Amino acid sequence: MLSRVAESIYWMSRYIERAENVARFVDVNLHLMLDMPVGMQTQWEPLVATTGDDEVFAERYGDASRESVIRFLTFDTENPNSITSCLRAARENARSVRENISSEMWEQLNDAYLLVTNTSEEWAMAEPHEFFRDTKLASHLFMGLTDNVMSHGEGWHFSQLGRLIERADKTSRIVDVKYFILLPSVWDVNTSFDDIQWGALLHSASGFEMYRRTYGLISPDNVVAFLLLDREFPRSVLYCLSKAEESLHAISGTPLETFSNSAEQRLGQLRAEFAYAQVKQVLSSGLHEFLDAFQIKLNSVGDDIHKTFFALRPVNGEFTAEEPLL
Repeated sequence: MLSRVAESIYWMSRYIERAENVARFVDVNLHLMLDMPVGMQTQWEPLVATTGDDEVFAERYGDASRESVIRFLTFDTENPNSITSCLRAARENARSVRENISSEMWEQLNDAYLLVTNTSEEWAMAEPHEFFRDTKLASHLFMGLTDNVMSHGEGWHFSQLGRLIERADKTSRIVDVKYFILLPSVWDVNTSFDDIQWGALLHSASGFEMYRRTYGLISPDNVVAFLLLDREFPRSVLYCLSKAEESLHAISGTPLETFSNSAEQRLGQLRAEFAYAQVKQVLSSGLHEFLDAFQIKLNSVGDDIHKTFFALRPVNGEFTAEEPLL
């Protein structure tokens, strides 16, 4: 497989996963508004902080209101992390490698893009739950098609790698935002409102029911452990890192626990760090610091993946993007 093809498939999946996560965050916050106590101020700014675009948002929109945040995260074409921008980027990557994906995958991704671009902002503001539900389902359908109609070779593993790296990043960000931004006052700790917010955090990762089956009652320590360190929940950080590592080794053709390149080594070290972490130790040493360091390391994994598989390689004294991956 050519490096440019692998890169397009990798980023196609990353952008689709990113679009779905944004739709998930916004929809959960809309539902949270219905459960909030009377007189409690709605919190929209943390959603922008989750994507890391809070400074850009503040410059362009000022105060974070329901309408401005939904517009910025959904329809703003100048925001590279908006749903519209992510689906457009995913579609363009898919267009460049149509011969490497199935026609069903292309049609579904195209339908998802048209679903968002053909929706008026006025209707989305009036019927946000239906709109974001349809956006999430469109992403789920694409992922289901990818798993069921695409050969599980190099291309599929690059798709998995992109999706899981993106998912691990977003799960870490929503946990970080909840723990340090969402809680409005120390007086709300251990109250019913605090339980509602932790429940909303689980819903944002589609993990509420699975968490209850595992732990029962909601507690902050257990929620953090479930979303960061659970080995079986598909959206936990540890699960994502473990499956991403498997795909990375499948691409390289090397067994686990051996390293043939810097990407494998860095991702393996990061996975091991989470595999042996204890939630009480993480919380006592500082959850924000732990997650901030993780996001920096995960970005380095992404950089190493680019250098190892996608970067131009010298051939006869010239650089080319048409070299095979290995």
